[in-house]
Amino acid sequence: MPEKNWQTDSGIAIKKVYTHQDLPTDDISMPGEFPYTRGVQADMYRGKLWTMRQYAGFSTAEESNKRYHYLLSQGVMGLSVAFDLPTQIGYDSDHELAEGEVGKVGVAIDSLDDMETLFKGIQLEQVSTSMTINATGFILLAFYVALAKKQGADLNKITGTIQNDILKEYAARGTYIYPPKPSMRIITDIFEWCSSHLPKWNTISISGYHIREAGSSAVQEIAFTLSNGKAYVKAAQAKGLDINVFGKRLSFFFNAHNNLFEEVAKFRAARKMWAKMMREMGATDEKALMLRFHTQTGGATLTAQQPLNNICRVTVQSLAAVLGGTQSLHTNGYDEALSLPTEEAARIALRTQQIIAFESGAPDTVDPLAGSYFVESLTNEVETKAWELVNKIDAMGGSVAAIEEGFMQDEIAKSAYAYQRAIESGDKIIVGVNKFTIDKESPIPGFKIDDHIRTIQSDKLAKLKANRDQVKAMACLTAITAAAKGTDNLMPLVISAVENNCTLGEIADCLRKVFGEHR
Repeated sequence: MPEKNWQTDSGIAIKKVYTHQDLPTDDISMPGEFPYTRGVQADMYRGKLWTMRQYAGFSTAEESNKRYHYLLSQGVMGLSVAFDLPTQIGYDSDHELAEGEVGKVGVAIDSLDDMETLFKGIQLEQVSTSMTINATGFILLAFYVALAKKQGADLNKITGTIQNDILKEYAARGTYIYPPKPSMRIITDIFEWCSSHLPKWNTISISGYHIREAGSSAVQEIAFTLSNGKAYVKAAQAKGLDINVFGKRLSFFFNAHNNLFEEVAKFRAARKMWAKMMREMGATDEKALMLRFHTQTGGATLTAQQPLNNICRVTVQSLAAVLGGTQSLHTNGYDEALSLPTEEAARIALRTQQIIAFESGAPDTVDPLAGSYFVESLTNEVETKAWELVNKIDAMGGSVAAIEEGFMQDEIAKSAYAYQRAIESGDKIIVGVNKFTIDKESPIPGFKIDDHIRTIQSDKLAKLKANRDQVKAMACLTAITAAAKGTDNLMPLVISAVENNCTLGEIADCLRKVFGEHR
């Protein structure tokens, strides 16, 4: 029998035993000190636990609102909103291309009325909201700001995040609308507007999550994500923005997979690398040097076979995120390989976080795996391999050029292919899939979405347009089109448009006329 090839999922060789000779030569910094390998706060979870979020959104705003109230009643600290595909790519629910997709993978949001219904009974000043939205992120942010104003909220106190990471859409996920250059212009408009009007809002969540879901390795996940982050910083600097101001509002979004120690090493290495990158680009404020991140457990790791096994997978992944120093965490439901999570699955996912927080002892001391011969060596190896990829991307001219050349896409595809081959050959064991299988499984009840949602949303849109001031609405859309042809910041005009009942699709179409669509 051939000897097993012991390695991490990124192909890093694992020795049988590690000793003090495997420790990196540079000193291990203290938590809260540059380069923040051990964490961005000196006391980490002793001072404040990570924010426990649950990602939810489906059907109509009314139905999603019920789930949000349920989650808040169960101890969730922050909401994460999932939007349906038409909302993500800038089509109203009544558009012909929206047919069959309205409310399916997230909630349908066409107008300010929908946003108001989504957060009915929830004061935006009192909750932190994360919105997983990219191409239309500026419009959803405008809805949120307009709603906050209607509630009489102080915009200086509003906290949350929009994902707003379009580069990873071109590289891995595909829900883009406009070509890269105008998309980058929209993103820097958001940076600029929020720095003056929404100072506590995280203007971007630079996402490795979807890069990993597309099949990348852990090393590729942080290398490509940090390279994208560098591209956003340089675009903002080119616009004249201060890195020490907007740099504080940058956040990241990473995946957590099952290889516990590699995942912990990945998070530690990412913090160290980002601090060095930001210092090289001119940041001096310590908060602008810190990599703060949200983690979601790995959707691609969930299996439809023996789905209750996923509870254990999510537990391992959550522990990796906590041991790696995450600021925020979403845990997947065990049934998500089959459907949107049921209420029971969402509750178990949240309880997983709460058990780690209050029963495991993992948060009691800062960076508890620091000094481990294996973890410190692995952190160093992950960092070294990630820098090699970052340097390749820099030599191509940065992330935008690397994406346009197809480099990131090709690397992710190669990694995904190799991983699948390992599963099919049996070299990589997936419990319940290619080993320890059972002949007959008990059915798991799935979560069903009503197929009439598109009709409901279309009726709402018709009433909205019939009752709004058409002259004001059309004037707002004309102003957005004119501004898109120039250099004025788009955010004030988009906020005015949604306040005058312009729809998401109408605003997205204004920019399609000027910017075109990415093919």
